[in-house]
Order: sequence, then C-alpha cells, then structure tokens
Amino acid sequence: MKKRLIALGLIVVMVFGGTQMAGATGLSEAKSKKSEAQSNLNSVQSQISSIEAQQADLQEQIDALDAELVEVIININTTKTDIENKKIELAQAQADLEVAKETEEEQYESMKERICYMYENGDSSFLTALMGADSFADVLNKLESYSTVYEYDRSLLVEYQNTKLEVENLVAQVEEEEAQLEEIQATYEEQQAELETMKAAKSSELEDFDAKLAEAESLAAQYEATIAEQNEIIAAAQAAAATTTVGSVTSGSSSVSTSSSSSSSSTSSDSSSSTSSDSSSSTSSSSSSSTSSSTASGSGSAVANYACQFIGNPYVYGGTSLTSGCDCSGFVMSVYAHFGVSLPHSSSALRSVGYAVSVSDMQPGDIVCYSGHVGIYVGNNTIVNASNSKPYPAGGIKYTSATYKSIIAVRRIF
Repeated sequence: MKKRLIALGLIVVMVFGGTQMAGATGLSEAKSKKSEAQSNLNSVQSQISSIEAQQADLQEQIDALDAELVEVIININTTKTDIENKKIELAQAQADLEVAKETEEEQYESMKERICYMYENGDSSFLTALMGADSFADVLNKLESYSTVYEYDRSLLVEYQNTKLEVENLVAQVEEEEAQLEEIQATYEEQQAELETMKAAKSSELEDFDAKLAEAESLAAQYEATIAEQNEIIAAAQAAAATTTVGSVTSGSSSVSTSSSSSSSSTSSDSSSSTSSDSSSSTSSSSSSSTSSSTASGSGSAVANYACQFIGNPYVYGGTSLTSGCDCSGFVMSVYAHFGVSLPHSSSALRSVGYAVSVSDMQPGDIVCYSGHVGIYVGNNTIVNASNSKPYPAGGIKYTSATYKSIIAVRRIF
C-alpha cells in the first residue's frame, strides 16, 4: 500500500513537472515572438518617421514651386496685357504715320504747284509788280510777298516732314517694345513649363511616399497586433502556471506519505521562494521605474530656454545631436532627455506623449505636432525646431511661426 502511494506521488510529480515544462516552453516562445515583433515595430516606426520627414520636406518644396508658379503666371498675364496695350499703341502710331505721310504729300504737291506757277509766270509777274507800283517801297513789298509765299510753303513742308519722321520713330520704338515684351513672355512661359514639370515630378514622388507610408503603417499595425496577441498568450500562460502549481501541490500533499508530503512541502517552499523572488524582482523593477520617473524634473520654461541655446546648429536627417546635427523629432527627444524624460524618435509617436492641451492654451515647453514635423513652443506664437526647409534659413535649428501650418496636436510633459 505504501509503495502504491509513493508511486502515485511520483506520477503526480512527473505530470506536474511535464506541465511546467510545457508551460515554460510556450511562455518562452511567446516572449520571443513578442520581442521580435517589438524590434520589427521599432524599425517600421523609424521608417514611418523617415517617410513623414521626407514627405514634409517634399510638400514644402511643392508649396515653394506653387508660389513661384503663381508669380510667373501673374507676370505672364501682366506681360500679355502690356503686349495688347502696345499693339493698340502701335496701331494708333501707324495710323498717325499714314496721316502724316498723306499731309506731307499734299503739302509737297501744293508747294510744287505754287513754285511752278511762280517760275512759269515769273517775268510778267515781276514786270507787273514793278509797273503797277506806286513807289520803290511798294515794289519791294510786292516782291517780298512772293518770297513770303515760298518760305511759308517751304517751312510747312519741313514741318510735315519732321512730323512724319517723329511718327516713324515712334512706330519703330513701339514695335521694338512689343518685340521685347513678346520675348519676356516667351521666357516666362518657359519658366512656367519648367516649374510645372518639377511640380509634377515632386507630386508623383509624394504619391510614392504616401504609398510607402500606408504600407509601413499597415506593417506597424500588424506588429502591434502581434505584440498584443503575445501579451495575451504570456498572461494566460503565467496564470495557467500559477493555477497548476497550486492545484498540484495540494493534490500531492493529500495523496502521498509523510516523506512524500515533506518532499511536496519542500517543492511548495521552493515555489513560494520563487514567487517571493519574483515579487521582490517586481518590487525592485517598480522601484527602478519610480526612480527613473523621479529623475525627470524641470519646467516648460526651462525646456524652452534650454532648446533655444542650440539655434543655428545644423539639421541632419535621423540625427539626435543638439550640436552636430539632428532632425525635428531627434531635437525634441534630445532636449527632453536633458531633463530626464525619455521620448520616442518619431514625429508621429510624439503626438501621444504626455497629455493633450489645446492650441489656445499652449505654454513654453509644450510639444507642437504637425503632419510630418514637430517643434517646441517658446511663446509669442513661436516654436524652436530643427527643419531642413523654408522659411529662411533653409536648414538647421531655428525659430518658426507656430501657425506656419495646421497644428495636429499639442502635448505637455511638465
């Protein structure tokens, strides 16, 4: 009978050990899958941050091209209007030229007729003037009248000729100005075509980034789902292991002999010791976490003042150095790291850190989040940020208007 009890106790111990081994294997596998999924998620989130930064840079380039394109189109329209006005001016000048030519021709013909008449009838006219004169002074007056008529015709012809020359010069000038305007218009149209080609290329590139971003976000969602699934498996395995341990120890104590009970008691003691150790480890971990949290100290104003010290330092995509170069999320991450706060290196992930505040309640030190970009509010509707785009200067850590584009979120740490 005693042998049967011992055998039964051994069977219980073997079953319990096998269950523990199976549970440990499942738990280890779940933890391994979770770790792998977390590593992949971190990599994808880094890709998302990179894509969003490149998207923001591309969008700003497209916006700049749009602004140039609008200016060129305005110049084209203005030049077209100037050309139309020049055409009207040229038509009027050409009409005036025709009138001047006709007037000159008429005056020339009239003068020729009078000159011809005076020469053809010159002798008798002079003789008549001399015979009919009452005095020498009268003779001079009559001869002077002939000369006056000639001089008048001559001066009038010269005047008409000068007028015609002026109008001809005006026509030439207007034609030259019209040609220059047409050349300017052609240049503007070339610029327009070039800008439209560049914009189309960058818009296509932006669409490619949209597709890449969607793919990366889909992968991130899958990895997050895997992590959540493995967390459930881990929790279930730990709960099952705890239940199995309690049930098996109780069964072994009631079924085996005193010696078996002692062994079972020893096992229970080991298990209790292990549990105590886990509890101690958990307490230590909690204490460590609390210590880490307690090292985070500062205020929004202190953060803003510290961040402004690095204005003028370079922008480096993917960088985290406040002196050698960083990108927008690397800048925010490194500034807050100085105050003991650990933040993600991702502009999208920074939208969920700390707690939300409204745009109207922004205070210095708040993290201001945009589509593909992030900065630190310093007051007076201004952020300090690491940016590789306009407004001037194009790249580096600098001040920018907080409302230079739509704000997605404002997060406060302190």
